[in-house]
Amino acid sequence: MPPEGTPQVSADVSDAGVAFARAPTPSVWLMDETDITAVALKVASGHLTIEEIVAQLPDPDDSTTRTVTEAAEMLGVSTHTIRYYERLGLVEVPRDTAGHRRYDGNALRRLTFLVRMRVSGMGMADLQRYVDLIEGGDATVPERLEMMLEHRDTIRLRIAELQLSLAATEYKIATYGGHLGDPERDETTR
Repeated sequence: MPPEGTPQVSADVSDAGVAFARAPTPSVWLMDETDITAVALKVASGHLTIEEIVAQLPDPDDSTTRTVTEAAEMLGVSTHTIRYYERLGLVEVPRDTAGHRRYDGNALRRLTFLVRMRVSGMGMADLQRYVDLIEGGDATVPERLEMMLEHRDTIRLRIAELQLSLAATEYKIATYGGHLGDPERDETTR
């Protein structure tokens, strides 16, 4: 849960969509289909609160750790992707006494962010720059904010492009629906 006193603010659809954008996999942080549908409807309606977004993230204070395979399954990425992020220094992962990676809440939160940014189109160089800024401390907050504002604009543009593509696809579906094989039905747009 977010800290007490955190304002209850409804997230804009274009902002909230980023929080839940992910590669298609069978699970979203172990949510069942009903939960996923409920979240998707809230995102679409613009009624998803910051608290609800944060609630979907791993708890940084959770002492439960996960293997690289478990982390990959939770995130919907390959183990190779997670190890790649680690090799680049984008995430630090504690190891157990046997030297195996054990992903704690902090590592999972960082990986969640990295995956969300990659799915939304952020390049690796920008991710590396962003993580470097995080490690630079509070003095880098203005630059981090600027990066996120620019990325949000890029995401909004991409969403608008996808909405146009969806409209064209829906038009074709409506045009062909029940009229397959009728050459005069769609003469102008074939």
